[in-house]
Amino acid sequence: MAAKYTEDNIRTLDWKEHIRLRPGMYIGKLGNGQSADDGVYILIKEVIDNSIDEFIMGHGKRIDIQVNDDSVFIRDYGRGIPLGKVVDAVSKINTGAKYDSSAFKKTVGLNGVGTKAVNALSSKFTVESIRDGEALQATFSCGNLEEEKRIKSDKENGTSVHFIPDATIFKNYNYRTEFVEDQIRHYAYLNKGLALYLNGQRFVSKNGLLDLLQDKTEAEQIRYPIMHFEGNDIEVALTHDSHYGESYYSFVNGQYTVQGGTHEAALKQAIVKTVRDFYSKQFDPQDIRASIVAAISIRMQDPVFESQTKTRLGSTQIEEGGSSMYSFVLDFLKKALDDFLHKNPDSAEALLKRITQSERERKDMAGVKKLAKERAKKANLHNKKLRDCKFHYNDKGKNIEDEDKQRTTVFITEGDSASGSLTKARNPHYQAVFSLRGKPLNCYGLKKKIVYENEEFNLLQHALNIEEGLEGLRFNNVVIATDADVDGMHIRLLLLTFFLQFFPDLVREGHIKILETPLFRVRDKQTTIYCYNETEKQAAIEKLKGKPEITRFKGLGEISPNEFEDFIGDGIRLRPVRIAQDQSIEEILTYYMGKNTPSRQEFIIENLRVELDETERSALAT
Repeated sequence: MAAKYTEDNIRTLDWKEHIRLRPGMYIGKLGNGQSADDGVYILIKEVIDNSIDEFIMGHGKRIDIQVNDDSVFIRDYGRGIPLGKVVDAVSKINTGAKYDSSAFKKTVGLNGVGTKAVNALSSKFTVESIRDGEALQATFSCGNLEEEKRIKSDKENGTSVHFIPDATIFKNYNYRTEFVEDQIRHYAYLNKGLALYLNGQRFVSKNGLLDLLQDKTEAEQIRYPIMHFEGNDIEVALTHDSHYGESYYSFVNGQYTVQGGTHEAALKQAIVKTVRDFYSKQFDPQDIRASIVAAISIRMQDPVFESQTKTRLGSTQIEEGGSSMYSFVLDFLKKALDDFLHKNPDSAEALLKRITQSERERKDMAGVKKLAKERAKKANLHNKKLRDCKFHYNDKGKNIEDEDKQRTTVFITEGDSASGSLTKARNPHYQAVFSLRGKPLNCYGLKKKIVYENEEFNLLQHALNIEEGLEGLRFNNVVIATDADVDGMHIRLLLLTFFLQFFPDLVREGHIKILETPLFRVRDKQTTIYCYNETEKQAAIEKLKGKPEITRFKGLGEISPNEFEDFIGDGIRLRPVRIAQDQSIEEILTYYMGKNTPSRQEFIIENLRVELDETERSALAT
């Protein structure tokens, strides 16, 4: 019988109830802090954005940030929120100064939601505003005001926020320092002269996007000195290096638009147009942009983003009634880049060499690519190798929520039993499984031609849809799921070598991750506990007392589909593969995949940890 639909079914939620019921609408995916795009980092961003906007308007040159495992404190030295509106500013939707363009111009937070979302999603949220000898402090719990007091204060003007994310929403979360540091670095690059102190460490930039590209590239790999151009409301930096792929960093009003948008697309088109005109040759766009590393920052009023988390710009015009985004970027870059190339013939020659080299490589691989595509069709990729899912990360024209796109995942695993268990346990809406056949080829030092000649690499590339770059990437999370033994570690290393060698952008942008699965199952007749390391196992044994049954999982195939549901569902543990700020990809590959150097032997000896069961110990004893 159909359910009744009456007036009783209609509910009106207040602001905090709606945010807590649908947090993904406001901060994207929740996560537990293991990925840079998890909600706990968006909470930090939403608060810092307000402090950045103060700096943009000329108030306050310092921001203090303290991040512990489970709490955050942020303090700026701007004007401070007017004391009579402090509570409203953090607890009333559609309330804020940024609706008044005379107070704030070209800022990020225009919809009056950000700090309110942080408040509603925090078990404790305290805000203090200091203005000219007075301060107002307000404390909330899950968005509910608990205390408000106005006091005298001799502190410097500004606003501070302290919050603890609600553990009932962000389950088992903790902050990873490297992710927060990346956030803070971006703020520094985009706001020259602003000093940000993260747990006492100072971050400041004198040269903006030039500093960003210097940090993101390896000096020995770049083909010509980084070009750096600044204009009214726009800044661009670019160079070419020796790696495969294209790397772009785009920003709007100081906001890192991870998924790009109209300004990034305009930059790509403008680079192609300007280079073609300068050399008077219709180069293929692929050849011009191959191995490029570029950054763009624009400032505009009333930017339109494609989601509340502001990861992709949707504005097609730089301002209402003004020029198109493409015209704005092209007009600036055409003059700046054209002038630079005329004045710097050495750089112009180096750029031309890079383009012609890419052109030769593309033509040399044309025949190989054609054969590879035919092989992929014959292999019936989407039936045999790839168990696909319904949603995809870069689906165009489909009404898919941003949260679902962020959850899209492909598990790369080896062996029929492991892929079978994963396939049965996965959520087919957004989780796919790619099955490897045996160990991949060690591709260290090989040319990209091998990607098309090797069947496994070719099919994997097609499954991810990354042959022409990340714009077509089908899964936000590319997860390596291998056994926790020597063979599994070897397969993982070979896959990481493949991605770092030929698709480093996948790693740089945080798409490559490692699936952590439990090593032990500890259970008695009433309780089952899964443990990911020896420490957790010992704690489980103490908790259950007696003599619980202990199982050591040696391979993914030993884990049943029913158990797998626990490990790849809401409680999934994904460890992102990251390249440290001061690490060179070439050095990493040489160290791990090059000849057996003494330093690597020493590393292996120092870090080797072998856990033996009773049978293995007995075998070794004899």
